[in-house]
Amino acid sequence: MAARTKKVTVGIDPDSHVPGWAAAELAPTTPVAPDPTSAAFFDIDNTMMQGASIYWFARGLASRKYFTTTDLARFAWRQLRFRLSAKENATDMSEAKEAALAFVAGWKVADVQRLAEEIFDELMEPRIWAGTRALAQQHLEAGTRVWLVSAAPVEIGRVIAARLGLTGAIGTVAEIVDGAYTGRLVGDLMHGPAKAEAVVGLAGAEGLDLAHCVAYSDSANDMPMLTAVGRAVAVNPDSVLLREARQRGWEVRDFRTGRKAVKIAVPSTAAAGIVAGAVTAGLAARRRRLSK
Repeated sequence: MAARTKKVTVGIDPDSHVPGWAAAELAPTTPVAPDPTSAAFFDIDNTMMQGASIYWFARGLASRKYFTTTDLARFAWRQLRFRLSAKENATDMSEAKEAALAFVAGWKVADVQRLAEEIFDELMEPRIWAGTRALAQQHLEAGTRVWLVSAAPVEIGRVIAARLGLTGAIGTVAEIVDGAYTGRLVGDLMHGPAKAEAVVGLAGAEGLDLAHCVAYSDSANDMPMLTAVGRAVAVNPDSVLLREARQRGWEVRDFRTGRKAVKIAVPSTAAAGIVAGAVTAGLAARRRRLSK
């Protein structure tokens, strides 16, 4: 059977009811008995990539003098605190949402796209787990669509998907007016139950059968998404997800090594929000310095 190549416009589909929907060009594939109703959904942070994508984006901004290395060290410490405590509550999530709102306000979409592409090539691509990327490639070669699903801004997810030749990305969406971000979110943070709802919505829009789909994640926070599909795989799992996976008989893939694989907890979505908040604080301080 001849390889199939499908071109899809990169961007947020204005007619889609799926929050955070953004498509990338589909990579050419040679399907082997493809199932058009199946898809694979991959979390990004610590599943597809080592660490939090928003953190590496922040590192790239720091290297470009958008804020200081002191700001970066401050929110890196906060992220570590959340790694160790693995706690999320309503207050954390509210702070994360407010941080996301403040972070993008006034930015031009084209500038974020350019920076995300540059920073992916510099800092993110070397941290893509080779094993997870291989799993995604296997799905593509079997004619299965592959989507990233992350609490990270959909623009970052879209860049990662495009660079890896995946189908597209679902992520947190910021409102855009006249080519710039307003500082308001479209919907809520793509976290926990919101991920499952988005996957279900995408399945309806794309004609997928969730029983034929598979999801990959490192975090127990993604249990709603993992249980919404027919097959779940724990990748580099935190302790809670590892326990759940063993109880449910799910496949476990761990691409970390040694004691590190057992003891390091994953950063929570709230931690990513704290990162965004620290970036926001750094950008605000930079604006104040420039205005003097």
